[in-house]
Amino acid sequence: MTLDMFESRRKDQLAVHAPLATRMRPRTLDDIVGHEDVVGPGTLLRKAIDADRLSSIILWGPPGSGKTTLARIVAQTTRAHFVQLSAVTSGVADLRAAIKAAADRLGMTGQRTVLFIDEIHRFNKAQQDAILPDVEDGSFFMVRATTENPSFEVNSPLLSRSRVVVLHALTDIDIAAIVRRAMLDTERGLGSAKLTIGDDALDLLVNLANGDARFALNTLEYAATGASEGEITEELVAQAAQRRAATYDKSGDDHYDAISALHKTMRGSDPDAALYWLARMLERGDDPLYVVRRVVRFASEDIGLADPQALTLSMAAEQAVHFIGMPEGALALAEAVVYCALAPKSNALYRGYGDARSDVENSRNDPVPIHLRNAPTRLMSELGYGKGYKYAHDFDEGVIGQQNRPESLAGRRYYQPTDRGLEADLRKRIERIRAIYQQTTPPEGTPSDDIR
Repeated sequence: MTLDMFESRRKDQLAVHAPLATRMRPRTLDDIVGHEDVVGPGTLLRKAIDADRLSSIILWGPPGSGKTTLARIVAQTTRAHFVQLSAVTSGVADLRAAIKAAADRLGMTGQRTVLFIDEIHRFNKAQQDAILPDVEDGSFFMVRATTENPSFEVNSPLLSRSRVVVLHALTDIDIAAIVRRAMLDTERGLGSAKLTIGDDALDLLVNLANGDARFALNTLEYAATGASEGEITEELVAQAAQRRAATYDKSGDDHYDAISALHKTMRGSDPDAALYWLARMLERGDDPLYVVRRVVRFASEDIGLADPQALTLSMAAEQAVHFIGMPEGALALAEAVVYCALAPKSNALYRGYGDARSDVENSRNDPVPIHLRNAPTRLMSELGYGKGYKYAHDFDEGVIGQQNRPESLAGRRYYQPTDRGLEADLRKRIERIRAIYQQTTPPEGTPSDDIR
């Protein structure tokens, strides 16, 4: 028996015993469910594939969105040889070997190669640099797939030589259509078993899949093994799934998107949305101390002195998480998040500190005015340190005007309170203080008495 016959038999056996998700892979672009904006009729990518004019691309999307399937269809549509490598198990040597084989194949048979590299973000910078010279090789076109944001995980030179194709998570309607197709397909699916699935069971399966077609089909196949009476029930789906499809990556884009959503919904004074994003992060395994650090930051950045209690409560939540741990600490975090969401908002401190920092960074750092300096030694006293300082408690309202900044920054105002929350009262007080300063601050160059 020849090697070709062995290979043919191996493929036949794989086709029979492969998971349902593998057997049900679409074979043509028209078979793809969803992604009409990417590969639908008339799209640029569709035209490039049909015309065999495709260049190097990066497929970016969540698990089960169809990245590998699309790469295989590209190879089939263009009659190219398909080679798949994984950045998890392959190195530069494997990649070099595949590239050489692609060049040999083109020379001997005239057939180009689709070189598919899964999880390209797993290659380090040196490995990505190593494949740069080969990206534009005419003997093959490279298709890379990643679940991570290419802007952060793929080197800029490699990114500039590729077109990024974004595959969004499939919708619930898409997942339901894929499941129904598998139920009816007698060649590759479960059609020959003549099983049924009720609407409630289908809804549960779609809900648990979270847009992941692979999860949906493999769960369906597992549930089907227990359908002794010919129906896939809710109970079977729940037992087969055990958990919701994991779409949340606590170290990737999902993590940063969720914390951004938490921050912005608190800023928008929406406690319900803020509680949802908090629960989403904590229940998917995010570090609660990371979350509480962001809440503390929010209390200073977006609330500030409009309600100083927000910072106190946020720090108390941090202590509670340390003291009682999780999951009990989640309630302390929830208390802080809801309080922050409902508190009056002000970014006056954030803007004020930013302006002060800008002056420090962009203007000359003149010496501290001499009247503000301490004089712990006789020499320093003789040099005039502290001379002319006005002791505020000796004056009405405890306020007296004096130049408390370098002369080059005289008159600069950083903290401008809003009229929200406690800052409404602080605004009135600071206006009164500034009026006193204007009345009692001596003109520049005028000598002042040494009060204390």
